[in-house]
Amino acid sequence: MIAYKFYLRNGRSDFELIGLLPERRIDPERTTDESIMNWGRKYFGKKARTEDIFLIESVLEDSEKGFFLPLSDSRRR
Repeated sequence: MIAYKFYLRNGRSDFELIGLLPERRIDPERTTDESIMNWGRKYFGKKARTEDIFLIESVLEDSEKGFFLPLSDSRRR
């Protein structure tokens, strides 16, 4: 399963994982970089600047599959 790991830049060289979203679209032609970033911004970075959020596409192993929710503010610190 393809998933997108979203990271937030906290400083010049400090990044933290803020969430992971699994790809669930049936039609891969609908998937664009912009649509993925909009999706991530919707869940994780409403107040963050676009240049402070980035993603890495990865393939999840069977043991990693499940439900993925954004980390709460208390767990990020």
